[in-house]
Amino acid sequence: MSQTALNPFEIAQQQLDQAAKLLKLDEGTHQTLRNPMRELTVNLPVRMDDGKVKVFRGFRVQYNDARGATKGGIRFHPDETIDTVRALGAWMTWKTAVVDIPLGGGKGGVICNPKEMSAGELERLSRAYIRQIGRILGEKMDCPAPDVYTNAQIMAWMMDEYYWMNGQNEFGMITGKPLELGGSLGRSDATARGGVYCVREAAREIGIDLNNACYAIQGFGNAGQHAAILHQELLGKGKLLAVSDSRGGIYSKDGLDPAAIVAHKQKTKKVSGFPGAKDISNEELLTLEVDILYPAALEQAIHKGNAAEVKAKLICELANGPTTPEADKILSGKGTFVIPDFLANAGGVTVSYFEMVQNHYNYHWDLDTVYERLNQKMTSAFGTVYQTMTARKSDKIDMRTAAYLVAVDRVAKAMKLRGWT
Repeated sequence: MSQTALNPFEIAQQQLDQAAKLLKLDEGTHQTLRNPMRELTVNLPVRMDDGKVKVFRGFRVQYNDARGATKGGIRFHPDETIDTVRALGAWMTWKTAVVDIPLGGGKGGVICNPKEMSAGELERLSRAYIRQIGRILGEKMDCPAPDVYTNAQIMAWMMDEYYWMNGQNEFGMITGKPLELGGSLGRSDATARGGVYCVREAAREIGIDLNNACYAIQGFGNAGQHAAILHQELLGKGKLLAVSDSRGGIYSKDGLDPAAIVAHKQKTKKVSGFPGAKDISNEELLTLEVDILYPAALEQAIHKGNAAEVKAKLICELANGPTTPEADKILSGKGTFVIPDFLANAGGVTVSYFEMVQNHYNYHWDLDTVYERLNQKMTSAFGTVYQTMTARKSDKIDMRTAAYLVAVDRVAKAMKLRGWT
């Protein structure tokens, strides 16, 4: 099977099937968890700046709400598909469960190219989307957040449209908002910060000296940029050797200054051309001699065609689904330690949950409180998954399977207690 032929939802189902077998789930519970509980597909007519009306296709998947309201981002992407949204909704279900916050999982998306749209067109599209799906949203039902090519401003427009639909402010119905509209401090770097906390814990367990370790980041968007800086800020004097974005990458054996690369990226919209660095491809970056690799781009970056060449001792998956099942087997066979996506990048949804809590009782925490509670959640979640892996040595499971065992077991128990299965 080629890399491009892989269906993300089929991957999510395969991963669940493995966990269900190890957990010995009954057939009813297993089949219930294999598919979303609810899906909504919508058409969104939007008047463009040239006066013409263009119709966009949008989705919202509420995968499972046994543990609480569904939670998950909204993506604006030209290649969005319902199966991608289903897969991400499934992974959100396991993500909220593995960090033990009282929420379920969901996801949304619109097929569009925001890079080709004006601010006015994006606002009209955002409001049209909420007019269609707002009837199934709410802080006790389904709470969206930003994702690929959406941001705090788009969340603000969506929250405002929901206000006009319902006649009252309900700031907690959406997260990732601007601070002036109920957003939480610490949200912008939460995904990367949670991943770096996990790297700290993993390095301690497998014996990586973080002060002398080198690392690389594939994908230099929000999460990748923050990870580049936070790795050194929180973990010591590690050396950043390479970064890449959709247009290519850069490498320096002497190390790169994370803050300078971020400034270069913001100015030029790309990392290539950075002074003193060698231009490399995304594929080259993935196979560099580094201790730690952060895949922070889109799905299926590490696949059966390149997994054998990946030399990192530790992989922290900041992206969703960056490793295919075939690649997982290859990496596991080599002894590569992989912190799976729905654990590694759970810092974002954890601080989104903190934002919901703050909105609910109308009181906001300071930054130190957010970071302290995020650290506690991520450290505890990593410890639980690692202990599960080591406790089942006879099954020869890896961290991804262990994370699934923890998360799926929690969701299955909630369903049982509610009498669903």
